[in-house]
Amino acid sequence: MKDLDFIEFIKELPQNVTLVAVSKTKPAEDIQSKYKLGQRDFGENKVQELVDKYENLPKDIRWHLIGHLQTNKVKYIAPFVHLVHAVDSLKLLKEINKEAIKNNRVISCFLQFHIAQEDSKYGLTFVEAQEILESKTFVEMRNISIVGVMGMASFVDDQDQIRDEFQTLDSYFNVIKSHYFKFNDNFKEISMGMSGDYELAIEQGSTMVRIGSKLFGAR
Repeated sequence: MKDLDFIEFIKELPQNVTLVAVSKTKPAEDIQSKYKLGQRDFGENKVQELVDKYENLPKDIRWHLIGHLQTNKVKYIAPFVHLVHAVDSLKLLKEINKEAIKNNRVISCFLQFHIAQEDSKYGLTFVEAQEILESKTFVEMRNISIVGVMGMASFVDDQDQIRDEFQTLDSYFNVIKSHYFKFNDNFKEISMGMSGDYELAIEQGSTMVRIGSKLFGAR
């Protein structure tokens, strides 16, 4: 996407929607070009690539780890990561909390839900999320901040199916907000929508979209 097109694209997004520019596999120069236009939120799905880019790019970039995170790799990103998108187990939350304590930080996280009708290895059911949020272990965590929910719709052409899946995530957000985070202003984000379906996602309440190929071209 050319610079002027990118600026126009940003202007067209609703003010309450955060753009995470998915820069995975893209060179630092591509990130730098969007940075110069004011973009500060970038998403990576591999820990080593994220660490390398963090070390070589401006320190006011807000780095999002959007891919599946293994517990043994949390320590590498804990000192600087802005937001962990794909928390799908209490075990992972415990590890993030442990590493956050070591770095004297509170790390923001999303609960990832499996909303697609496609088979997926990752993502919580609503019941699993309840079990985490009601567990003594979670309640005692002090260095984790659950700031919202995340989910990916099925990779299909059926717009009604995609819309239904986004509506499911929106409903999960609302129930969790009212039951567990009613008086917590930090719990406010619904992360859904990518290059092919972000407009539908925004229509259904998304406050954060993860867009890669539309901005940087095909990988």
